[in-house]
Amino acid sequence: MEKRFKGCLFGLAIGDALGAPVEFLSWQQIRKKYGDSGIKDFDSWGGFAAGTYTDDTQMSLATAAGCVDAWIRGREKGIWHPSSVVYLKYLEWLKTQSDPKQTRGPGHTCLSALRSGKMGSVDEPINNSKGCGGVMRTAPAGLAFPPGQAFEQGVAFAAITHGHPSGYLPAGVLAEITSNLVRGKALGEAIGLSLIPLRKYRGYAETMACLEKAMDLANSNLPVTEAIEKIGEGWVGEEALAIAVYCSLKYSHNWARGTLAAVNHSGDSDSTGSITGAILGTLLGLEAIPTFWVIRVENTGYIERLATEMWELFAKK
Repeated sequence: MEKRFKGCLFGLAIGDALGAPVEFLSWQQIRKKYGDSGIKDFDSWGGFAAGTYTDDTQMSLATAAGCVDAWIRGREKGIWHPSSVVYLKYLEWLKTQSDPKQTRGPGHTCLSALRSGKMGSVDEPINNSKGCGGVMRTAPAGLAFPPGQAFEQGVAFAAITHGHPSGYLPAGVLAEITSNLVRGKALGEAIGLSLIPLRKYRGYAETMACLEKAMDLANSNLPVTEAIEKIGEGWVGEEALAIAVYCSLKYSHNWARGTLAAVNHSGDSDSTGSITGAILGTLLGLEAIPTFWVIRVENTGYIERLATEMWELFAKK
């Protein structure tokens, strides 16, 4: 289980760093620059060194740290409202965005929502955005909460900044998937179980339809790049999650192939790479991720310490 915790956090960070250099390139442009197979290793991007991750990982690690702080507050002070604590972590992240070295292409929705001074929720949506900035940061919620609670908290964390159901419901699905995977469920079972709480929310149909398409495509013989194109480009929540689910199902025994498939397409490559990396990392464990990426990704020491802390706090829950 410890390896699954580490696989999740390292997986999302490495998938993010692999996708960052090609985020705004079409598949044709990616092939022209990196060859017919596309990008296969870290590369520099936006003035940052190879192995540097984006805001996706910054906010995912903020989610993880928020879950830790929420547990500690609950134990020591009897205060238990995880989304409020995670919100404070997001505000801490927002302060770092005035530093050019820490500004990694943050999404407008996340920035504007956090700058508003209001904390969004499902009952009081802050906007009508369904961008993928909600789902891309919620995989760690599945490490901290058991199935059922993971879906609820993933939704709450995403709704802080994204008010459309397709902005926050995919986040619940992702958290529920990782929660089931870290407890040893098979990938197909984990995905199926995540659809049960999804159906209980208003506005679930769009997310459900996109996931069903991804699962159907994973069972087809269509070339991977064509299948991803049929799902979308990943800029919105339901598409980003569905691309990750497709790639994870297609390459459920190979972290590298699945994650590289998720970044080599026209669209939001860092987000789809990060989500896929988290899913497959949780499923397969840290040992499935090539060591040459683990030791070269940004802040590897911090990621390991945070994953270990989460494992020590949450593994028995």
